[in-house]
Amino acid sequence: MTSRNKAPLLLASFAFVVLLAGGVLGRLTYKNNFGLSSVLGSGTSNASTETTSTLLKQEASSTGDRFSDIEALPSGTFSYGGSTTWAPVRSKIDTIMQQAQPEFRLRYVEAEGAVPGSETGIQMLLRNELSFAQSSRPLKAEERYQAQEKGYILKEIPVAVEGIAIAVNNDLPIQGLTLEELKGIYTGELTNWNQLGGPDLKIEAISRPLVGGTVEFFVNTVLDSEELPAVAQVVDSTTEGLRRVEENAGAIFYASSPEVVGQCSVKAVAVGFDASQLVRPYLEPYIQPENCPEQRNQINRAALRSGEYPLMRQLFVIVREDGMVDQKAGEAYVNLLLTEEGKDMLNEIGFVAIR
Repeated sequence: MTSRNKAPLLLASFAFVVLLAGGVLGRLTYKNNFGLSSVLGSGTSNASTETTSTLLKQEASSTGDRFSDIEALPSGTFSYGGSTTWAPVRSKIDTIMQQAQPEFRLRYVEAEGAVPGSETGIQMLLRNELSFAQSSRPLKAEERYQAQEKGYILKEIPVAVEGIAIAVNNDLPIQGLTLEELKGIYTGELTNWNQLGGPDLKIEAISRPLVGGTVEFFVNTVLDSEELPAVAQVVDSTTEGLRRVEENAGAIFYASSPEVVGQCSVKAVAVGFDASQLVRPYLEPYIQPENCPEQRNQINRAALRSGEYPLMRQLFVIVREDGMVDQKAGEAYVNLLLTEEGKDMLNEIGFVAIR
């Protein structure tokens, strides 16, 4: 019996959690005060849709049409870093931002000897090695406590919503997976694709280390755990994970949607609470590999904006609330991202900007 038959019980659990949370959007409560994951099924109610809209609006403000419209920015060079999910923002948006505001200079910094990620960036911020951090998860209780010990408060400012995409080999005849099936794969309950209607082929579950927001989100939300199961083969980077999927017909990997959906070498599969609610992370019609890179699959932003896609999360800028210039730099960076120009660019790279 496959794990598809467990869907009714899983859906009942979702309903209980939503009621327990007092209407707050989410499937499961994060461990370590992560908050609630922004996960919705395709059969959402009007109330759930309104909650999704609130999620996309919270803490956002109208700051102007273009980067050049923002005034009174702090001058100087400000170090930042953290989540690898933010890489397309750093490469495709921040350069244009600084051309418009040349006195507001940004310098990307990685921790020596540490794996890049949200946790690494937040720890660097706590050690005063960064002016502000980029994160793909909310703050943990212990991080807030560490800040209080140092005499200030850490503040998380949401700027966008994005999806986590599931990547498999282009030749694997699997079009979609339920959350329960994903859990079975990464906990070792499901070991062969023939258990999921596919070929007689061993499943190779691949993950990055448990130091980044993407992995922590997946482990907490999908696996309902605080640890990455031993069955997962750990790679150092998303690039390595995608390469392993390309080379191994039975491999599976997960990463930020903009890093997966447009790839030629792998395919993203639909995800759902059950087999009748599978939602594609890409726009249809699907672009076949032989037509890539002349044509590439695009992010299904409508499914993210509506809350239909099950694996959604927020992206945050983390600042120290201490009244110093670094706090002003982090808040200025948020204001720039939330201009109409910034939001348009966030949407273009595959995120859904908070309105």
